[in-house]
Amino acid sequence: MIRSGLSELKRNEQRINSLNVFPVADGDTGTNMRMTLEGGIRCAVTCDALNEYLKALSGGMLLGARGNSGVILSQIFKGIYLELSRSETASPVMLRNAFIRGYKVAYESVINPVEGTILTVAREGIEFVIREQKRLRDAETLLTVYLAAMEISLGNTPNLLPILAEMNVVDSGAQGYIAIVSGMLRALSGEALPEMQADASSVDAYVAHSDAAPAMPDFSKFTENSVFNEGYCMEFILQLMRTDGYSNAFDQSRLLSMLEMYGDSLVVVRDGMRVKVHVHTKKPAPIIEYVQQFGEFLTFKLENMQLQHNEFTGSSKADAAPAAAISTTPSPSPSASGAAAHKPLGIVAVVNGEGCARIFRSLGCELVIDGGATMNTSSEEFLEAIKRIGADRIVILPNGPNMMLAAQQAVELSGKKNVEILPTMTVPQGYFALAMDVSDSDDVEMRIRQMRLGMDSVETLLVTRAAKDYSHNGKSCRENEYIAVSNDELLCTSSDPVDALVEGMQHIEDIHDKETCILLRGANADASLETVISERIAGEYPMLEVTFEYGGQALYDWIAGIC
Repeated sequence: MIRSGLSELKRNEQRINSLNVFPVADGDTGTNMRMTLEGGIRCAVTCDALNEYLKALSGGMLLGARGNSGVILSQIFKGIYLELSRSETASPVMLRNAFIRGYKVAYESVINPVEGTILTVAREGIEFVIREQKRLRDAETLLTVYLAAMEISLGNTPNLLPILAEMNVVDSGAQGYIAIVSGMLRALSGEALPEMQADASSVDAYVAHSDAAPAMPDFSKFTENSVFNEGYCMEFILQLMRTDGYSNAFDQSRLLSMLEMYGDSLVVVRDGMRVKVHVHTKKPAPIIEYVQQFGEFLTFKLENMQLQHNEFTGSSKADAAPAAAISTTPSPSPSASGAAAHKPLGIVAVVNGEGCARIFRSLGCELVIDGGATMNTSSEEFLEAIKRIGADRIVILPNGPNMMLAAQQAVELSGKKNVEILPTMTVPQGYFALAMDVSDSDDVEMRIRQMRLGMDSVETLLVTRAAKDYSHNGKSCRENEYIAVSNDELLCTSSDPVDALVEGMQHIEDIHDKETCILLRGANADASLETVISERIAGEYPMLEVTFEYGGQALYDWIAGIC
């Protein structure tokens, strides 16, 4: 049922993405939900007991959750698991109660839940089922009634969220959840999965599920002259054995101690007689030898992170960039050569672009996660970063609204009380927070207060091309026009990026009193425009001192931080 739900979600992924109302392609809902569910399925191993499967599925979804929609989806399935945590099988009534628990846990996970979203649809759908519970003859009936009620609720979402009505769309997260439940019903009813059908209409789904081999890495980037600093990324699922020849004395805490001797970025999760391990290490052999006394591998992956690093930097040696420069894999990729020196305060930040990563490191950020608008950071990436940093206090700068829930979920999963999230909604907010940090002070509370002052002092302006036609609050744009955006509000449009930037500044409150502006140039922006921009800003805002930096971000041509 779960795999069929993923298949149905994939089949509708692009349609769900197109429901995003804002004209910036920043972490599409369907993609985030798909990657979250895939993360759960990767962790879940098929078994006869429903509760065991759901435990692993929920754990994987919590770690892999991306974007607000992905986090909410993971919380729904967390609630479903909690309700069925002692049940190897489930009756229709038990399944109904699980969906009730699911929406309640999801609501509790959101600080300010908004109606007209996936939360509303999941709640109203199961509330209708409760009123109609006499019809629940079997699980198929339950899901059929649940889906029908959610479809009605989905159609009402524009009445609850005016922006949906203006754009003539329904809520994308709710549409994604409906696709998952629809796929679950199809499997329960015995329908073939889309990738198993041969008709032409299922070609896209088939390609999405194909087992084509991934592109081979460029081995020329790692030679006999390379320096091996990064180590290996090792992941495996170990089946603990009870048969002769294996030790029955497996202890998870001892395994953790052993792994800490040989590596870092540790994740160890035990589910019954199976253990999932993730570790960055230079010495895989002792780890393999140690765990094989307890069992055998169900899955095993070993990747040369130095090769990945060299491919990313374009070097065949390891001297192109610092080891902890930027994530080149789905997880943060700090050096595996040993933990950093213990500090009073360690800082983690999410940015996109090698220039932005370099800037944030130079300002004292200990760990930079490669993510942001085009690829929302998962809870697992935040969790690994928290585990990696050795500090009395840890501060996370999410630098985007779609990273907040994933960061909060990671802090909760870590169980640590010394981690604080500064709610930076943009890269400039993170930049000025770091700029105000007094890094040579041991007064951590004072440093965090200073970072908050820096974060609150800046206004952000973003310039990019519109991903779609859009109209709201009297402002409109056409697809591919340059747009200036601030606080998720469309300010102005133009066929010229410089005009969009300079005109957008007119909408910044008290712009003529501002004194400082940092402009981060994106990967696709024209560097020669810096002279034109500088002259235009000097003419319009003579008090504003402009500094240009190469950010290399993928989505935005220009990111302006103004204070």
